[in-house]
Amino acid sequence: MEKPQWQTLESQYVIDTPFLRIRRDAVRLPNGTVVPEYFVRESAGFVIVFALTHDERLLLVRQYRYGNDSIGLELPAGMLEPGEEPESCARRELVEETGYEARELRLLATYAAEAVRSDARAYIFTARGARKVAEPRLDATEHLEVELVTVEAFESMLLDGRVDALSTVAAGYRALADRMSVR
Repeated sequence: MEKPQWQTLESQYVIDTPFLRIRRDAVRLPNGTVVPEYFVRESAGFVIVFALTHDERLLLVRQYRYGNDSIGLELPAGMLEPGEEPESCARRELVEETGYEARELRLLATYAAEAVRSDARAYIFTARGARKVAEPRLDATEHLEVELVTVEAFESMLLDGRVDALSTVAAGYRALADRMSVR
């Protein structure tokens, strides 16, 4: 398929903070239709870490999410800071959220997080040999507890909906597929 040429007629930031940057564009589509308000979330992206301890237990975080006012189970994850490399972010977020460091970290996959409305990329890492080295250092908005589960228990949680954050679901299935291919 040839990429259609959308013409940006006007562009304005309606939110511009360190945590959220949203741009409102007016665009003309190839058929001449003008869309006066096409919103795009700009982001450096984020990392998700599928981290296993030496005894093959998976690190999860149970945390409160204000957006949907719920508590859910997720893989450790976090936003890239300006100029930060994904691997550095993965190492930083793992320690900050869980207090664990990993002996080995590997980039498994990179995905468009929400291609319709965002330029963000999700970087999925696997980590092996994770060990506790400190207490978590949480941001003011983070309210979470670290949980260690077996890989089999995590698979069940994905299947029955106990884990339902889309980024964790996608990263979890991708990491599980990778584990199956290495066996």
